[in-house]
Amino acid sequence: MSDPDQGERRRRPRVRVAAAAAALTLVAPMAACASGDDTGVPVINLYYPPEQNLQQVVDRCNTEAAGRYRIVNRVLPREADEQRVQLVRRLAAADDGMDVLGLDVTWTQEFASAKWILEWTGSDLAEVEEGTLEGPLETARYEDKLYGAPKNTNVQLLWYRKDLVPEPPTSWDEMISTAQGLKEQGKPHQVLTMGAQYEGLVVLYNTLVASAGGKLLNDDGTEAVVDDGAVRALEVLRGFATSGVASPSFSNATEDPVRLEFQSGSGAFQVNWPFVYPAMQEANPQLAEQVGWARVPGVDGNTPSRVTIGGVNLAVSRYSTHPAESFEAAKCLRNAENQKFSAINDGVPPTIESVYDDPEMDEAYPMKETILEQLREPAVRPLTPAYQSISTVTSAILSPPAAIDPQKTADELREAIADALESKGVLP
Repeated sequence: MSDPDQGERRRRPRVRVAAAAAALTLVAPMAACASGDDTGVPVINLYYPPEQNLQQVVDRCNTEAAGRYRIVNRVLPREADEQRVQLVRRLAAADDGMDVLGLDVTWTQEFASAKWILEWTGSDLAEVEEGTLEGPLETARYEDKLYGAPKNTNVQLLWYRKDLVPEPPTSWDEMISTAQGLKEQGKPHQVLTMGAQYEGLVVLYNTLVASAGGKLLNDDGTEAVVDDGAVRALEVLRGFATSGVASPSFSNATEDPVRLEFQSGSGAFQVNWPFVYPAMQEANPQLAEQVGWARVPGVDGNTPSRVTIGGVNLAVSRYSTHPAESFEAAKCLRNAENQKFSAINDGVPPTIESVYDDPEMDEAYPMKETILEQLREPAVRPLTPAYQSISTVTSAILSPPAAIDPQKTADELREAIADALESKGVLP
């Protein structure tokens, strides 16, 4: 299962991605050194998803460490499911060559439950919590304890054609009816977003559920709920899929094809991650001038949406032989200055709120106020160690969206999620 914001993490806002960067992401992870190098300096092995300019952050932290430790960046595979498999296999084998781990926000509870990662405590905890947005922090907690330091976050936006739509819609019904009107006029009209059977569809549904005030699980993540709000979200999802303004490829669409379809000029609206902004500027600057952004529409026009967040949390492996240095290294990698650098150069939105106020963010993130607005009232995916199983069954049951029977589908979801919570019926 791939994380929908993986593609966003690999794009710079202002600079063309070099061929060398693509090659970097294909390099197999290097063999790790478990304790120190030949000078006796502790080696901190960082296992992290591909990020083009992360090595510059690592180099900066190594300089600041002044010989106390040396971080070595071990690049994980490109795809999220392959990243998770590599981490799980090595942690299950108690591999002491792993120190700092870059975890997708949906994995933190699973790894904490398995006792593979250490809790953040004391001054380390206080430093991470200070100034960090609550939504990203929520993804890093398990049983009210912090197990990850949010390094970056992510949130989808509504991208719309200002030359076709004077004001962005505030509800899905309004967006659909506006698109239908454009269709009748023979104008570009499609509403483009991700509907294939994978994590992107789960993210869309989770946003609709949260925006409708619903829940899939109870508050402590131990019981399947799938309440009236979740049923309402199913109604909206089916209504969109059968509206005549979704792309014909909606049930097979993933992030980058959605971007390309909108970029070609056929869409009036796109719900997608911020990576589409720099890509559009580069590929179709004339169209980019006509594109605005806004908060993702809500389920009704009176209540603002709550949009699902992504991102990466930094965790320290329980098997690290240098835990103190690992916590210090993780704090450096995600401090405000380095978050700003990564945001501007690698397109990964910060988790520290004050970074958005920095003037250097203005050019790379002209949509930063909308991003921040949504991050202050986010939706998080179900916080449970069983999330991978829940995601698998949810995407299967929701696909294809046009075939959804709201109440029947809700009952099926509730039963499947309950089984997933007990590890029934889903292959690990």
